Amino acid sequence: MPFVELSGARLWYADSGGSGVPVVFVHPAATTSACWVHQVEAFIAAGYRCITYDLRGWGKSEMDADAEVGTMSDDLEALVEALRLESFILVAAAYGGFGGVEYALRFPHRLRALVLATSQGGLVDADYVSVLERVVSPPIRALPVHLRELGPSYRAENPQGVERWLQIAHESGEGNRRRQPRALEITLALLETLTAPTLLVAGAADLLAPPALMRLMAERIPSCVFATVAEAGHSAHWERAAEWNRIVLAFLHQH
Repeated sequence: MPFVELSGARLWYADSGGSGVPVVFVHPAATTSACWVHQVEAFIAAGYRCITYDLRGWGKSEMDADAEVGTMSDDLEALVEALRLESFILVAAAYGGFGGVEYALRFPHRLRALVLATSQGGLVDADYVSVLERVVSPPIRALPVHLRELGPSYRAENPQGVERWLQIAHESGEGNRRRQPRALEITLALLETLTAPTLLVAGAADLLAPPALMRLMAERIPSCVFATVAEAGHSAHWERAAEWNRIVLAFLHQH
């Protein structure tokens, strides 16, 4: 299987190959790169080269028990260098968006475009954190994972999809993964320095990163495009894949 060797870790990845513009997908904390299956199919059909990978300690990626956990942005850059990508489109969701924003700030020359989906962004501003704590209260954090992550409409409509999502969540390896620290303290002011064309996609029924929270970020990112997926929860790209793909591909076509 394809791995990228890191200090104390090995990142598993999948690369569709081809001559299209590369798109690298960074998955949420609750799942693995398998959650992007509906995007990979659609993006390949649209002519893109799709690269997915499991974060350090998640899914098929491996991490030594006593190793430093590193940062998501450094791990992503190691993957990019190993695959010899000069430039690419970055799509990052939820927790993966923390690393996605940091990567865009640290390695702006790499990015053709940035798509940040259903993510809190990892910002440290006191005012922003205050809003976040009002939104994601202790009772919400205590909910079972599928109630936190999947919108109520999707749970009502697609029990088979919920079951498959839960299987991927189980396979993510909760006992092995450790959250990675960030190389930057990301602030609203720092978002104003982003240079890549940026799209923020919110889920209208997202309990963890609702549209009102994500708009606080979008308002500070130069020329940012903001979109909302109706009835979607925190896993909007999984729940409403067709609509999510339509929004993102339309944005990329323009950039």
